[in-house]
Amino acid sequence: MGVKQLRSDKKTKDKVKAKHSKVEEKPKKVEKNKKVVKTKKTRKKASATIITKRIVVTILCMLLIASGAYIGYGFYNRKQSGIGASSALLATLLGDSPETIKNLQPIQVLIMGISGVDDYKLADTIMVASYNPKTQEASIMSIPRDTYVGKKDRKTATQNYIASYKINTVFRSGTRIPDALDRINDLTGLNLENYVIIDTKALIKLVDAIGGVTFNVPIDMYYTEDTDQNLYIDLKAGEQLIDGAKAEQLLRFRHNNDGSTYPTSYGQQDLGRMRTQREFIIATLKQTLKIQNIFNLKQIIDIMNENVTTNMDLTELKSYVSVAVEFNPDNIKTDMVPGTTEMCNGVSIYVANKKKTQELVKELFPETEMENEN
Repeated sequence: MGVKQLRSDKKTKDKVKAKHSKVEEKPKKVEKNKKVVKTKKTRKKASATIITKRIVVTILCMLLIASGAYIGYGFYNRKQSGIGASSALLATLLGDSPETIKNLQPIQVLIMGISGVDDYKLADTIMVASYNPKTQEASIMSIPRDTYVGKKDRKTATQNYIASYKINTVFRSGTRIPDALDRINDLTGLNLENYVIIDTKALIKLVDAIGGVTFNVPIDMYYTEDTDQNLYIDLKAGEQLIDGAKAEQLLRFRHNNDGSTYPTSYGQQDLGRMRTQREFIIATLKQTLKIQNIFNLKQIIDIMNENVTTNMDLTELKSYVSVAVEFNPDNIKTDMVPGTTEMCNGVSIYVANKKKTQELVKELFPETEMENEN
C-alpha cells in the first residue's frame, strides 16, 4: 500500500507539473507569434506612408516648378517691357499684360471728402489730383471749401446767393456734381470729367486697414462743440501713430474751443486744415504703397467700393496699382488755389485769383497743357 501510494502521488505530481509547463509555454509562443505579425503590419503601414508622402511632395514640387516657371516667364516679359521689379511682379500676379501697363494714361480727378449726418453732407475736402504712370509724377491742388464760384458779382449779390455758391454748398451732398465740375473747370481752366466722392467712413477704414499712419500733428487740437455731427477732437501735438478715428479728427479740425487755430505761418482755419490734409494724404500714400500692404489690396478695394461714389471704373484702375507701387510720394507736388478771404454781405468766402490759379494749374498739371495743344 505504501509503495503504490508513493507511485500514485508521483504520477499526480508529474501530471500537474506537465500541465503547468504547457500552460506557461503556450502564452510565450502566442506572444511571440503576435509580435511577429504586428511588426510586419507596422512595416507595411510605414512603407505606405512614406510612399504617399513622396508622391505628395513630388506633386507639390511639380506644381511649384510649374507655377514658378509661369510667374517667372510673365515677370521676365514685364521686365523686358521696361517697368520696375516690384511693378513687374505685381503686374504678373494681377494678370496685367505689358501692353496694358504700357498704354496706361494719366489720370486727373476731382476728389471730394464728405462728412455730415443723414442725407445732408458737405465737402470738407476738395482737391484736384493727377497721376502720370509714364513719368511717375503726381500733383494735388487744394480748393478751399468756401471758394466763391457764383456767376454774379459778389459785391452786389444777395447774402443767400453768395452762401449758396460756395463750392461745398454747390456740391450739396453729391446731388449737383456736374455743376460743381463746371464751376471748378471755369476757375482752373481744366477739363475735369472724373470725380471721386469719399465718405469719412472710408478714410477711417482705410487708415485702419494699412495699420495706421505715423504723422506729426502740428498743434494741440481740442474741439467738442459740434454736437450735431458728433465731432469730438482731442489730439496732442507731435509725431504719433494715427488710427482711423484720429485721422477723422485730424482732417476735420479748424479751430479749438477757445477760438485758437493754426499759426499764421502754417495757414489759419481752412488754409491750415488743407495743408494738414495734403500732408496727411502723402503720409497715407507712403504707408499704403509699402509692399506689406499690397497683400491688403483686396480689403482696400472693398473699402473703396463700399464708401466711394465715382463715375470711374474701379476695376480698370486696378492696372495702375502695378505701376504706382514704384511711385515715391515725396515727389508729389502740392499747392492750393491762390486767393484771399473776404466778408461779403455778412458771408465769409474765399475769393480765388483766377489768373494766378490758371498759372498754378500749368505748373502742377503740365500734361493738361500738352493735351490742350494736341
